[in-house]
Amino acid sequence: MSEKRNEFDFVDLKEIDTDYEKCPNCSGKMVFDPDSQMLKCEYCGFYKRVEKNKNVVERDIEHGFEQAEKWDKNEQATYSCENCGATVIVSASEQAVICPYCGTSHVIKKGSFDGLRPNAVIPFMVSASQAAAQAKKWAKKKIFAPKSFKKSLTVENLHGVYEPSFTFDSQTESVYRGRVGDRHTRTVGSGKNRRTETYIVYRNVSGDYSRFFDDVIIAANDNLDQKTLDKLSPYKAKDACVYESKYLSGYVADGYKRELKTCWNDAKDSMTRSIRSDIESSLHCDVVDYLNVSTRYDNVTFKYMLIPVYIMNFLFKKKKYRVWMNGSTAKVTGKTPVSPIRVIIASVLGLALSALLVWLFYLLGGE
Repeated sequence: MSEKRNEFDFVDLKEIDTDYEKCPNCSGKMVFDPDSQMLKCEYCGFYKRVEKNKNVVERDIEHGFEQAEKWDKNEQATYSCENCGATVIVSASEQAVICPYCGTSHVIKKGSFDGLRPNAVIPFMVSASQAAAQAKKWAKKKIFAPKSFKKSLTVENLHGVYEPSFTFDSQTESVYRGRVGDRHTRTVGSGKNRRTETYIVYRNVSGDYSRFFDDVIIAANDNLDQKTLDKLSPYKAKDACVYESKYLSGYVADGYKRELKTCWNDAKDSMTRSIRSDIESSLHCDVVDYLNVSTRYDNVTFKYMLIPVYIMNFLFKKKKYRVWMNGSTAKVTGKTPVSPIRVIIASVLGLALSALLVWLFYLLGGE
């Protein structure tokens, strides 16, 4: 019989070599704990250190995708939701019981994910309880959201998911040519017709611009679209580690469905917008008549990275609402339902306040 350890004892993970991490104290299942950044036993509270490998390797865009490691079928299992069609990935030792995207339990096992194995992961750094508390703070600012919605933002209704993304690095070299203008004013006319008018003086511009882009993050699945990902950003690249299945313990993941080429085109569009904005800012102009920018992308590399997201689902009058949270910074975004009663009360109070102000105005002799 092993010697009993307290919850602050630690053991190096390298001592354990099993299909999934068992607690050396009680043989219970270990899950990744965001607070301690260690594996924690769900039963006795025992901790085990996780040695984070920060040496994430960038892959060359030309050949890296074909040469990348496939996800071991014995490492993970795939479940499909019969209600919303979502697919989630769990470690082979676990079983998915609830769909994080619709909250139902209609999930069935579908084998394993056949795609690429992630080579990077940003671990969860916000615990479920911290996430629920932050969501409640966010909801308090939504004055028209119904009470039932705010009460639903609990740990029990919160699901941690690793969402897939591709990040891209590139050195860019741009050449631009265009015509921009500066606004000026002048006084024209005389007497009653004297007035000030605005006119634009145009000038031709041209030049070159260099910029290195580091970790432009692109959503690789429509469950978390790019618009929502941008609202949750930034995700800090310095927090990324080499992916290991231990980080998935206690959570689910989603596999990529958008191809690398498609995501790279999206990344180029994002870089192009940034480059154009930088060039326009450097020209110090008021008006852009036209600006043609041609860009070359060199030394392009990518990472297939899982990012931590908390999801909360809510059903109000047969309509679904979803709240998203960045699992490493606790940034929240989402759409809330609107309570008609709260809108009516706010309108009545607004009218009453307006009437009171008018009454006071006349009472004090206003005209």
